[in-house]
Amino acid sequence: MSPEQNPYGRPAPAPEPKPYALAGIALGYFMVLLDMTVLSVAEPDLSHALGGSVAGLQWAVTGYTVAFGALLLSAGAAADRFGAHRLFRGGVAVFGAGSLLCAAAQGLWTLVVLRAVLGAAAAACVPSSMALIARLYPDPARRGRAVAVWAAVSGAALAAGPIAGGLLVGLAGWRAVFLVNVPIAALTLALVSGNAVRCPAAPGRGIDRTGQALACAALALGTDALIALGGRHWAHTAWSFGAAIAAGGLFAHREARSASPVLPTAVLRAPGMASMLLAGAAVGFTLTGVLFVLPLLLQQRLGYSAVGTGLAFLPMTLPTAFNPLLTGRVVARTGPRGPVLAGLCLLAAGGAVMGAAVGTGTPYPLLAAGLAASGFGVSFALPALTTAVVTLAPEGAAGAAGGVFNALRQLGATLGVAVLGAFVTVGPHQGTGRADRGVAGALLVAAAVCAAAALAAARGRSGTRSRPGERNGPRARTVERT
Repeated sequence: MSPEQNPYGRPAPAPEPKPYALAGIALGYFMVLLDMTVLSVAEPDLSHALGGSVAGLQWAVTGYTVAFGALLLSAGAAADRFGAHRLFRGGVAVFGAGSLLCAAAQGLWTLVVLRAVLGAAAAACVPSSMALIARLYPDPARRGRAVAVWAAVSGAALAAGPIAGGLLVGLAGWRAVFLVNVPIAALTLALVSGNAVRCPAAPGRGIDRTGQALACAALALGTDALIALGGRHWAHTAWSFGAAIAAGGLFAHREARSASPVLPTAVLRAPGMASMLLAGAAVGFTLTGVLFVLPLLLQQRLGYSAVGTGLAFLPMTLPTAFNPLLTGRVVARTGPRGPVLAGLCLLAAGGAVMGAAVGTGTPYPLLAAGLAASGFGVSFALPALTTAVVTLAPEGAAGAAGGVFNALRQLGATLGVAVLGAFVTVGPHQGTGRADRGVAGALLVAAAVCAAAALAAARGRSGTRSRPGERNGPRARTVERT
C-alpha cells in the first residue's frame, strides 16, 4: 500500500500547512486594514497639520478605497493567472515603501495620491491572500477554520487601529500612523517567503487594461461627485456626475464586447453570490462610514483626545478580534447564511442605537451599546461572507471571486465615506453630550442600508445552506486545484 493512501485505498488528507504560512497571509491583510482604521483617529491632526476641509479628509480616505476597490476587479484575475504568491509579495513590498512616502508627504493632495498607491498595493494583497488560503486548505472544514483565523487576526486590526492610532498621534503626530506599516510589511515578507507559500498560476481569463482604467475613472468621478454634492458645490457636482456617467457608459460598452471582462460573469451568476456581494458592500459602507464620522464628532465637536477616541471605539473593535473564531465554528456546522443575516441585523440595530444616542445627546453608555452591536455584527458577517464567496465561486476562480467581493466591499466603503461624510460639519468643541443631528442622520442612513441588505439576503437564494452530512454547504469543495 502506498504511503499516500489509507487502508481503504483513498488518498490521505493533505498535510496541515505550516502555521507561519497562515500567519504571514493574515498579517498582510492585518496591515491593509490597520492602515484604514489607524487613519480614522488621525483625521483631526491631519487636517490641522496639512489643512483642508471635510472634503479633503474624505479624499484622504477614499483615495485609498477608490484605487483599492476598482483594481480589485482585475487583481483577483491576476492572482489566478500569474500566481497568488507573487502578487501578494509584490503588493506587500509596495505597501511598505508607499507608507514611507506617505509619512513624508508635505501636502494633503500629495498624500491623497500616495494613498491611491497604497490602495493599489492593497488590491494586490487581498484576493491573493484568499486564493492562497484556498490553495493551502483544500478541505472545506479546515478551510473554514483557516478563514476564521485569518479573519480574527485581520480583525485585530480594527481593535488595534483606533487605540494604536490614538497613541501614535499623541506621541508623534499623524505621520507615525504610516511609519507603523513598514516593520509589519517586512515581517510579512519574511513569513511568506520560500516554497511554503506558493500558488501555481492557473489558466484563466486575461486582463482588460482599458476596461480596468474605465472602471477606475467611473468610480473616482462618481466619488468626486458625491463629495462635491455634500459640500454643495453644484457645478462641480454636475460636471463630475456627467463624466462618471460617460465613463460608466464606456465601461459597459467595453464589457459587452471584451473577451476578458473586468467583471467575471461566471462569478456574478453563481447561485447565491449576488446577495453575498450586496451584503459585503453594506458592511463596508457602514464600517468605514462610521469610522470616518464618529472620530470627527468625538474630537472636534466633543473635545475627546486622540487616545480617548481610540478607547471610545473599543466596544466596536474588540469583538472583531475574538468573535470571528466563534463565527468560523458556526459556519463550519451550519453554513454562512445564518451568521450573515445575524451580522447584518446587528449592524442595523447598532447604527440605529448610535444614531439615537448622538441625536439626543445621550451620555456615552448608549453610544457604546450601539458600537458593541456593530462590532459583533461585523465579526459575524465578514468571516461568513468570505467563506460563502470562496465556496460559491466557480471552479478555479477563487481569486476572481475574492477580487469581486472585496471590490464591492471597498465600493461600499467609498460610498460610506462620501455619503455619510456629507452629513458632517467640522466645528469647534461644543461640550460633551451635545446632540449632533447631522452625524445622527448619517448613522441612521447606515442602519437603513444594513437593514435593506439583510432583507435582500433573507429573500435571495443563498446556495449555502448545509444538507445533513455536509459541514460547509452543498457546494463545498476544493476551489483551487493544481
